[in-house]
Amino acid sequence: MVASGRSEGRVSGLLRSPHDRDIARLAVPALGTLVAEPLYVLADTAIVGRLGTDQLAGLALASTVLLTVHSALIFLAYGTTSTVARLVGAERKTEAATQAIQGLWLAIALGVAGSALMGAFAEPLLRALGGEGSTLTAGLTYLRVSLVGFPFLLIMLAGAGAFNGRQDTRTPLAIAVSGAVANLVIELILVPGMGYGIGASALSTVIAQVGTGLAYIAMLTKWARAERISIRPSPAALATLAWAGRALVLRAVALRGSFTLAAAVAARISVPALAAHQIGLQLWSTLALTLDAVAIAGQALTGKWLGAGDGERARQAAKRMIQLDVGVGLVAALVVLAARPWIGRIFTTDPEVIALTGTVLLWVAVTQPLNGYVFALDGILIGAGDMRYLGRTMALAAIVFIAMATWMLRTSAGLNVLWLALSVFMVLRAAALWYRWRTDAWIVLGPDDQ
Repeated sequence: MVASGRSEGRVSGLLRSPHDRDIARLAVPALGTLVAEPLYVLADTAIVGRLGTDQLAGLALASTVLLTVHSALIFLAYGTTSTVARLVGAERKTEAATQAIQGLWLAIALGVAGSALMGAFAEPLLRALGGEGSTLTAGLTYLRVSLVGFPFLLIMLAGAGAFNGRQDTRTPLAIAVSGAVANLVIELILVPGMGYGIGASALSTVIAQVGTGLAYIAMLTKWARAERISIRPSPAALATLAWAGRALVLRAVALRGSFTLAAAVAARISVPALAAHQIGLQLWSTLALTLDAVAIAGQALTGKWLGAGDGERARQAAKRMIQLDVGVGLVAALVVLAARPWIGRIFTTDPEVIALTGTVLLWVAVTQPLNGYVFALDGILIGAGDMRYLGRTMALAAIVFIAMATWMLRTSAGLNVLWLALSVFMVLRAAALWYRWRTDAWIVLGPDDQ
């Protein structure tokens, strides 16, 4: 009877937890926000794929550059969430608003600088990824038009991070969904409706990004005025924020650098292989960000409870978030396997690309539970401010992947080997995160996350 009671208790703990309400309150709106952003690229992928394989491959190269730089600057969201959440937990709301405003100015500065650099080196970057001929031309068109919206994309990152740190994920949801819908409607009008090409696809995204960026500026300015703080940039505060984000930059560069190298490997296999890789990777990324909804709750709640000095509550909620995200990963795997025969046909009519996409989707499916574990722990440790550990371990995993990719570039390895290497990369990340989770080194109490 005692054993039976313990078993029932474990089952009950898996089915429900006192932390579920707080997690759902943050994670469910965050899910919509996170999925809305890659829907920009998915919509472009589906519509551009109908223009031709060269255009789809060009989109793959351009989006790889954009997402690499975007990911390198993801600390604008993650770092802001962690810092604001700790200050909110410590009841220091005026300082939280100040951090949000300075994060906004940093996003503007980095967005303008990033656009200028990508514009100056657009062609060498795409050539380095394997672009040539019609594929290069299409990629350059998409990239150069997209650069206009890039500063506003970073404003969206900083703004969403600030609201997530305030324990408000509904505002980012409303803004993200509005932007995604606007992007899709405008793109349908310009491309299939009016017959414009890949440049119009990029323009629709730019228009949506400008609108959502301006919405965040208005809302953050309103918050600052309510707290009666200055909305002017502070050079000292900007320098501090940029320096504090260095570990997250290392983490992001290692992560996106690995996926950028993967795109280069796919490009050297064949144009159809690159197109299939693009479809698989965009679906993988969309599902990954879906799993990351729990990680957003992890950032916000872990930061809040550690800031309030409640380490035990932070650990118990974190444990629950891991359980939930692995479960979501299992469901995602089953959905991909069930839809696998039809997914490729949504994005292209090329029979070779469709066949290769089916192979890639098997890897996408089997990695979903592992992704759930990794993203949950990633969010928990970011919320705890454990940035340096995350940066170092991500770099080590990237070094291993780079070694595997370098070997693939010198051989005739195909897409199966490429996606095996990406899976090994995720296993290494999971092992490092598990090791840190088993200790109490990440539990640092108080409003400061150093």
